[in-house]
Amino acid sequence: MGCMVGLSFAFVPLYTLICQVTGLGGTPQISNGEERTLSTEEITVRFDANVDRRLAWSFEPVEKSITLTLGETGIASYTATNESGEPITGISTFNVTPLKAAQYFTKIECFCFTEQTLEPGQTVDMPVTFYVDPALLEDELAQEVKTITLSYTFYRTLDDVEDDETDTISTRETKPILTVAAAALGGS
Repeated sequence: MGCMVGLSFAFVPLYTLICQVTGLGGTPQISNGEERTLSTEEITVRFDANVDRRLAWSFEPVEKSITLTLGETGIASYTATNESGEPITGISTFNVTPLKAAQYFTKIECFCFTEQTLEPGQTVDMPVTFYVDPALLEDELAQEVKTITLSYTFYRTLDDVEDDETDTISTRETKPILTVAAAALGGS
């Protein structure tokens, strides 16, 4: 049981990788540096922040939302604080809703691309630079989208979790991640 639970922590980075490659679960695209066109149409991007209960951090967006034109580069910041008395390393998963708009949301730079280590009591600014592709307007299923939500959830990294902590995690909590990962890999 402990081994299975420990393995479930490894599925967070695996799940993130699968979603980045397949677009599963509303995972946005990552910019390859190509030039893009601008539109006169505006879109609102809302920001959401969540923290797993085993990570002693506070984490929140600096701004709740911004409005920009399609193709325009946006910059948003999140603030994270380590509320514990020890250094903690976290990793985030992210998604965009509605799912039909995720393929048009492109990240240029993001704190979510790497693990983040915070010292006790440390507060950091975590920026994300992005744009929403004007091609959204050409998609019959997505062209009516006027608001997108970018959501992050931070988890403690597997390397940062004590052995006794992994024993207390139920498989019910990790089953959704395992199910999605198995489905993406062609399993059941």
